[in-house]
Amino acid sequence: MHADRVDFTIVLFGASSDLAARKLYPSLYQLARWGQLTGEYRIIGVGRNDLSHEEYRLQVAEKIRSFSPGAIDDETHFAGFTGRLFYVMADIEHIEGYFRLRNEIMYAEGKPGVCSHLLFYLSTPPDLAPHIVRNLHQAGLGGKEMSCSGWRKIVVEKPYGSDLKTAGELNAVIGSAFNEDQIFRIDHYLGKETVQNILVFRFSNGIFEPLWNRHHIAGIEITIAENFGIRDRGAFYEHAGLLRDIIQNHGLQLLASVAMEPPVDLSADAVRDEKTKVLRSIRLVTPETVDRSVVLGQYEGYRKEKQVDPDSRTETFAAVRFFVDNWRWKGVPFLIRAGKMLAETVTEIVITFACPPQNFFGPAESCSYTANQVILRIQPEETIAIRFGVKRPGELVITDPVYMKFDYRDTFSQPGMTPYHRLLLDALDGNQMNFIRQDSVEYSWAIIDAIRECMADRMPEVYSAGSWGPPAAGELKGSI
Repeated sequence: MHADRVDFTIVLFGASSDLAARKLYPSLYQLARWGQLTGEYRIIGVGRNDLSHEEYRLQVAEKIRSFSPGAIDDETHFAGFTGRLFYVMADIEHIEGYFRLRNEIMYAEGKPGVCSHLLFYLSTPPDLAPHIVRNLHQAGLGGKEMSCSGWRKIVVEKPYGSDLKTAGELNAVIGSAFNEDQIFRIDHYLGKETVQNILVFRFSNGIFEPLWNRHHIAGIEITIAENFGIRDRGAFYEHAGLLRDIIQNHGLQLLASVAMEPPVDLSADAVRDEKTKVLRSIRLVTPETVDRSVVLGQYEGYRKEKQVDPDSRTETFAAVRFFVDNWRWKGVPFLIRAGKMLAETVTEIVITFACPPQNFFGPAESCSYTANQVILRIQPEETIAIRFGVKRPGELVITDPVYMKFDYRDTFSQPGMTPYHRLLLDALDGNQMNFIRQDSVEYSWAIIDAIRECMADRMPEVYSAGSWGPPAAGELKGSI
């Protein structure tokens, strides 16, 4: 058991949020059930509603039963967990509630770790983050305050700003109250088991790493597809769009994980240094290259969704071809394709290897049919597949592609940790490897800002629900 997981307080801003209900409360309870949280820990929910501690406990219990019913197998233990829940009513934008929060924290002053070791989790809309940080600072609860000894950490959900300028402003505000080693910018994709496995797959297997470069790889395609629309997120999507919602964070972080150099060690800074170098090396889209680099789309019917402008220009699909201008990857195309209302829900990374210099077993163009591939599927299945060519049975020598596949569920009996299980523990432990550093955020926004500037006066192409996006996106894929 890590020392930081004993005697602490988690302060959850946005206690009634959908994220808290679906992910945070069930994950915290399961961590407690597994013995990962010990000592005199407490969880304080902060929200606008006027609730007593007991009313809050009943609400949280109802949410856990609703969203994670199989997790509760011991009512006595569950009652012990809910008994550690407390509530403070606060208007996030006004200081008064933060002094009530401070009083609630200090109420446990007889238990020094509980009032001294504080993890603030911002399960709130991103525009509220500056208000929360400033008010924590004024109430003497910031990471740089000396009024109470112990560690301070703050977890911030994406998006981190809406462009490079606002991301810089947000980083400045958070940095005024917390040091960088206290800030945990969360991207739940980085907590997924199969994303965690990318580094292991690359750097612990001698048959792959020597081939992981421009001499042997023809192209890499990252797909983040969903077969549903925006659901009830119309107002958010009108402000964000697909580029900012998916490509800026999930897409570019997956690209960085696949393309990074071997770190000098497995420390958080060493791993994040290499990912940041990749983002820094990505060639920015320009007006001269945008037509052969970017396709934006909008699914048919999007403009009829709730809280969506009937003349909306917001993209719900993006395909972007990137180039990483460094020694390892010069000239290799990286295609990120992401969207809503597509043919299926799937997240995967396909690494396609170059064809042999001479094809003895069919026309030269047939190599694309049997080209060697490594396919890292992140969801819904958690698999790794390798595609290679074999001779079809019979008199003629004809090559067909076949697959060797590894599936986490078939191989391992124990269930993997969900992203929020892993990332909550990492935040408590102070392990920042799976969180995004300030410079990485700003390089990502510079990449996205360049695309949005080049596409500002263009309408996204309308595509049919259940398709793979606008037909023009297929031309980008064809170039890999």
